[in-house]
Amino acid sequence: MTVKKKYYQIMIEQAKALFENENNALANLSNASALIKQTLPNTVFSGFYLYDGQELILGPFQGGVSCVRITLGKGVCGESAQKRKTLIVDDVTKHENYISCDAAAMSEIVLPMVKNNKLIGVLDLDSSLIADYDDIDREYLEKFINILLEKTEFNFDMFGVDK
Repeated sequence: MTVKKKYYQIMIEQAKALFENENNALANLSNASALIKQTLPNTVFSGFYLYDGQELILGPFQGGVSCVRITLGKGVCGESAQKRKTLIVDDVTKHENYISCDAAAMSEIVLPMVKNNKLIGVLDLDSSLIADYDDIDREYLEKFINILLEKTEFNFDMFGVDK
């Protein structure tokens, strides 16, 4: 077993415990972004963009100041949300649909969050290394998102988002 898988397995167990008795979206998204940032040492941004019915709006995150609003289809986050598909970009400087928010970001993975067939938003991770994300990241982060979505009630009024 690789070290990466071992870290992810520990993170999944921590997530199960962390979200077991908490269903508040703001609390769970905040802790989820912190847990991911702690687990993945090359992460420069770990956060959520929430869908308001028209665009993605910055939610809880760990990292530097970031883009606030992203149109569906624009950037890796908007593309992932629109396609409802996990996207991995090995080198953001070579991706023509990339929106640069942080010069330290070299690679990115974005995972859509869909609950009851509704787009909730995306999980966005940026790494300081080129080609830092792979199928192992996709597999475990998709498991992580499923646990988060299962345990969390999304009341968008708390985010000032019309849903």
